[in-house]
Amino acid sequence: MGDTPRSPTVDTRLQRIAEQAREHPEYTFTTLAHLMDEEWLREAYSRTRKDAAPGVDEVTAKEYGERLEENLRSLHGRLVDGSYRPAMIKRVWQEKEDGRRRPVGIPVVEDKVAQRAVEMLLSAVYEQDFYDFSHGFRKGHSPHQALHELREWCMENDVGWIVDADISGFFDNLGHDRIEEILKRRIRDGKLLRLIGKWLKAGVLDGGKIAFPEKGTPQGGVISPLLANIFLHYVLDEWFEKEAKPRMLGRVHLIRFADDFVIACELSSDANRLMEVLPKRFGRFGLELHPTKTRLIAFQKPDRKDGGGKPGSFDFLGIRHFWAKSQQGYWVIKRKTARKRLSRALKKIWAWCRDHRHYKLGEQYRHLCLMLRGHYQYYGIRGNFRLLEAVRDYAEHAWRFWLSKRSQKSLIPWKRFDVLRSIYPFPNPSIVHSNV
Repeated sequence: MGDTPRSPTVDTRLQRIAEQAREHPEYTFTTLAHLMDEEWLREAYSRTRKDAAPGVDEVTAKEYGERLEENLRSLHGRLVDGSYRPAMIKRVWQEKEDGRRRPVGIPVVEDKVAQRAVEMLLSAVYEQDFYDFSHGFRKGHSPHQALHELREWCMENDVGWIVDADISGFFDNLGHDRIEEILKRRIRDGKLLRLIGKWLKAGVLDGGKIAFPEKGTPQGGVISPLLANIFLHYVLDEWFEKEAKPRMLGRVHLIRFADDFVIACELSSDANRLMEVLPKRFGRFGLELHPTKTRLIAFQKPDRKDGGGKPGSFDFLGIRHFWAKSQQGYWVIKRKTARKRLSRALKKIWAWCRDHRHYKLGEQYRHLCLMLRGHYQYYGIRGNFRLLEAVRDYAEHAWRFWLSKRSQKSLIPWKRFDVLRSIYPFPNPSIVHSNV
């Protein structure tokens, strides 16, 4: 991620904070901001993505780095004397699986560096508190770890029911006062809390219009994923482990990736109890579970004696989970690309081929290969090979169709297209995550 060597001094300071947080889980940190000197900011810059889109000032990370020492000296001075003010956040929109759009906020580079500096401090503290079943936006964790943990736990613990939850507009509805209240359980450094408050209340520029949000934390900000994890650690994870789980009659397990989570339950009574109390728990913190997307799914192994008919299926992190028989004849949980994710991938390929059909063949080929390899990288899990092949075949179909539109009304004959495919062969699907 960075382009400069890591600072041993900063690493040592982070280790000391982590050790103190781990050894004293009830300790509240009151003096952390003073650690953010110019060396700390330099390290924060090195950990900031350099290929991300620029903010409202259109300054790229590379351009900021051309006068790095001068910029960091200026930033440090303003952080120390309290005159630092974040720039407006540029809002862009990304299409969701259901056709709706979600807002993404892009801060300027200087604000990304400042947020990264604070994120480094907070992560050193909260990484000692977070539970292992929380996998989102954490070093050493990944979506595929969450998927592996879910499948293994369900296979080994006779799961019968899945609570599949969806938080309505999570990032847009986080109350600023509630975020501060939760942070104060561990952090009472006034400078850090004021900085976070400034970022939460920063103006948002959306198509020429400026708005000042009263709640929410913008997706895309460096600090937002950590704030989301801290919020849900107290609202969901700690509550589940310390209050809900001990009251359950059977085995239960929570797996969370950012604001996506499922709870696997052995008994229907426990699952129904959770479905009853979860909306109340989130409601106490100003959040709602989506009334139709939050579901209770019967997921018993088909040969269970108390099974209630054919088991259902559910999606988690873009992967559909369902029971099927293995080649040896045993019931196992298999996975494949979720229907909505598959449809989105195919639409994206089709649209790209249509919009770029006049590019040079080599340029089109290289980009389509990147798209396919990116798809294989995420969805290349055991049992999903057939749908990987379907995506590759569809890419060839889309490319042939839109290349034909460049100069003729009829489709390029397959014999002629086969010659093109021999020159530009698409990458074959591969199972990247064979142990997931």
